[in-house]
Amino acid sequence: MKIESFVFDFDGTLAELRLDFAEMKLRLSSLAESYFAPTPPPPFLPVLEWLAWLDKRIRESNGDRTGEFRQKALTLISEMELEGARSGALFSFTRPLLKALAQKGAKTAIITRNCEAAVRLVFPDLSDYCSAFFSRDHVSSPKPDPAHLIHALESLGADLRTAIMIGDHPLDIQTGKAAGVMTAGVCSGSSSRDELVRAGADWVADDCQRLIELLTTMESGDGCSRPVS
Repeated sequence: MKIESFVFDFDGTLAELRLDFAEMKLRLSSLAESYFAPTPPPPFLPVLEWLAWLDKRIRESNGDRTGEFRQKALTLISEMELEGARSGALFSFTRPLLKALAQKGAKTAIITRNCEAAVRLVFPDLSDYCSAFFSRDHVSSPKPDPAHLIHALESLGADLRTAIMIGDHPLDIQTGKAAGVMTAGVCSGSSSRDELVRAGADWVADDCQRLIELLTTMESGDGCSRPVS
């Protein structure tokens, strides 16, 4: 089946951004101590879920200050994301790959849990290469909530049957599966091939460039196993 719509994650998928999530969690916990004596959140939670856990506990114990905490926490996260973006860069293949997909008539979008400002710092001409872009700032609940992906697909006028979600983290695979589209993992970011396979990715490749080459081979009728390597 020909894939007509490609939705990409950003960090680790189209760009290299160095974010210290462990340090981010420590700073959030230190901030939370000003509002209540927190029990550390479960360590496996991603940062935004870590924040939600702390926010819920503050609401339960000190409800009148939860808005204040959340605003300070989001500012802290955004500042660290911008710091990471300043030392980050697009992968060398990103612009040529997106341009080539557009020339073939494919629809492309980027969705990310990162803030818009950080992404545009790394990819200021994003709008010239991608049909749609939705950061966490643009949605009420970011991925792995499938609504984030579905919103992007709707903006593209995409058919779910010919759409694919591509990312470097199991959360991306989870998001795509929940939305009912094909999924592909790339090993250019934070997750290993085994982790992406266990998450249920339909295909796995070293990076987006290799992935598109493999998908093109598949569409040409040469065949392709799942997951690919």
